[in-house]
Amino acid sequence: MNDDELIQESLSGDRAAYGKLVLNYQDRLFNTMIRVVGNAEDAQDVVQEAFLQAFLRLSTFRQTSRFYTWLYRIAFNIALGIRRKRKPQVSLGGIWNDRGEEPLGKADSPLEQVGTEEMSEILRSTINRLEEEYQSVIVLREMEGFSYEEISQILDLPVGTVRSRLHRARNILRDALKKHERHF
Repeated sequence: MNDDELIQESLSGDRAAYGKLVLNYQDRLFNTMIRVVGNAEDAQDVVQEAFLQAFLRLSTFRQTSRFYTWLYRIAFNIALGIRRKRKPQVSLGGIWNDRGEEPLGKADSPLEQVGTEEMSEILRSTINRLEEEYQSVIVLREMEGFSYEEISQILDLPVGTVRSRLHRARNILRDALKKHERHF
């Protein structure tokens, strides 16, 4: 069954159909929310709350977007609430390192590995210092691969605003990397 069919079955009272939706998206949503909130415990809380809220509001889902986009928006809003309550923020860099992402190529020499690792850390720390409005569009576009339209729906912003924030965020990142370029 596809998402639309599972949603219709869920709305008809079939809880197992909603369980299939949860199974289809729980890991992807969890991995995404770790990047947003900064730790597994909060990410797990966000995912659970998002699925509960989605279940309670399933009748309001207007199938004009994908189910995951709608679910992600719910989760993202919950995650932002958690982030606002909590200071200081956990570094995204620590999460990436802990999860073993951004593997280096087999042909990298030790010197190239150090340069790549330093550049990745500079990029991660710069992303962490971005204002929330810029950080959210960078994470959604560059790390999660959402389209401009999907980001617009998730953040409830016009597509033009998404494009301008993304442009500004990329410029900030580019400038930060240029400052460190001579070290590599």
